[in-house]
Parts: sequence; structure tokens; C-alpha cells
Amino acid sequence: MKIDKKPDFTVSLLHPKYWGVWFGFGLLALIVNLLPYSLLFKLGRGLGKFGMRFGGKRAQIARRNLELAFPEKTPSELDAFIEENFKNSGMALIETGITWFWPTWRFKRILVAQDISALERHEAEGKGVLLCCVHALNLEITARAFAVLGLPGYGAYRPHSNPAYEFIQYRGRTRNGNKLIYRTDLKSMIRVMRQGHRLFYLPDQDYGHNKSVFVPFFAVNETCTTTGTSILAYTSKCAIVPGSGFRNDNGQYEIIANQSIEDEYPQKDEVAAAALMNRYVEQIILRAPEQWLWMHKRFKSVPDETQTNSRYL
Repeated sequence: MKIDKKPDFTVSLLHPKYWGVWFGFGLLALIVNLLPYSLLFKLGRGLGKFGMRFGGKRAQIARRNLELAFPEKTPSELDAFIEENFKNSGMALIETGITWFWPTWRFKRILVAQDISALERHEAEGKGVLLCCVHALNLEITARAFAVLGLPGYGAYRPHSNPAYEFIQYRGRTRNGNKLIYRTDLKSMIRVMRQGHRLFYLPDQDYGHNKSVFVPFFAVNETCTTTGTSILAYTSKCAIVPGSGFRNDNGQYEIIANQSIEDEYPQKDEVAAAALMNRYVEQIILRAPEQWLWMHKRFKSVPDETQTNSRYL
């Protein structure tokens, strides 16, 4: 089984061309470790609001996604939603620093294991799990949170092209026992679940026509949705558990993985399976919709590849 190898530190990483990376992450580590969470929260959201001045294109994408997904929302509601989404995007930088650089004792203080009974049950049974999460802006925290709670998993991963960045990123994402598998290594993903481990999987974005079907997602009836969930679940005979870790009003992250849906999952019908998964993804997103990645073109693909996608025109 090919698991991504932890990158070694070499003298070449100290080359001046990498100094910017070391300085940037060093400053982030210093800030998140010196300041209390209350100030980090204000700083992160302040950065996000400031970033709105330069994020016009991303704001347009977010607005269009929201218009498509929630056509009942008024323009003023969309404005408030987008501003909150940008603030949470700025907070995502701070949350990445918290995830990668906080000691475990401090990290535990911001977690609330609201209900992780499904994962705990499968852990006791020794059954592999496809842990389906979403592209929440605090995704880095969610992944480490499961590991801190004693339920580490394997994440699909693409190494960064900058070796200094990769050295830091890899160590940040493998805290507390999490491991990484290269994102195209399907055989290893299946194997770890057959061996009783957990695989973090994100079925909520538009990955293009390859191995995808078009099914409803919020108010858009034909949304490009991956069939990877079906492929992984059918071939590994694993459990399927939706999971999330959104931040609540108290600045704590509520970790939820309380449903095991493989019994209702139509694995031999990719269209029905994708539609079912989208309904669970919707439920997850609606726990804290302003904390999801609305700045990604979720509806960029249309069923007929020869047609221009008018959704973003």
C-alpha cells in the first residue's frame, strides 16, 4: 500500500527562495500561539472583511451560487451572507494555523464532541468507514479534531509544489495520527477501509464530467456530482458516515458523526446514490451555511458539455 511518505528536512529547504514560506508560517505559528482565541477570532474575521475589497470576482461567484441554491433569498440577505462568508474565509487562515501549530492540550479546549457515536460504534466493530465531510472553511480543524478525539483517518492529498510549504503542510495535516494518501491512489483508499480504517472524503464539489452524474443539489436540479462515493463504498464494503465540525457561537467546534447511512445507500445505482449523498451534504451545510466554501463554482458543469454554462454569465 502506497501511503504518502513524510517529507524529510534537508538543507536545501533553507535556500533563500524559501525564506518567504518559512517567514509566513513562522509568523502565523507565533500569532496563533501567543494570542488568545478571542483575539484570533477577531483578527481572522477582520482579515476576511478586509479581503472583500479585493475579492470582487469571488464575491460574484458566491452571489451566483447562492442565487442558484437559495432563489428565495433577497438581495440584502445575500449581501449579509456573502460578507459573513468572507469573514469566515479570513478566519480559515487562523484556523489553519491553530490546526497545524497548536499543542493538543490547547486544541482540545475548542472541541465539542457533540455526537460521534456512529464512528465510535464502527471503531469498536473494526469496520472501515468512508467519512463524508464537506469543504467547510474550517476543514483543517475538523480533520484534526477527529484524530484528537481518538478517531484518526486517512486523507486524500495532493502534495504542494513548493517543498518548504509541503514540509510544513504535511506535518500540520498529520497531527495526532492522521495519515495521507495521494488523491489518485484509489487502491490504497479502498485497502485502508477494508482494513478497518477511516477515509476522509469530500463529495460536495464539482469535479467535472468524469465519473459524475447530474442530480439535484439545493434548488439546482442538475448539479454535477461525483460517483466516487459509490465506487469507494461498493468496492470496500465500508460504512458511510456523514461528518462535520462547524464553529458555534461560543467559538467551539461541534464535531458530529452520528449517522451511518450505508444501509439506505443504493450503491448499485450511481444516480440515486449521488442524489442521496447530496441530500446529506445539504443537511451538513445547513448546520452553518456561512462557513461553507461558496466561492467555488459549484454549478460550473452542465449535462451537455457542448453547451456554454449560462449559470455564471
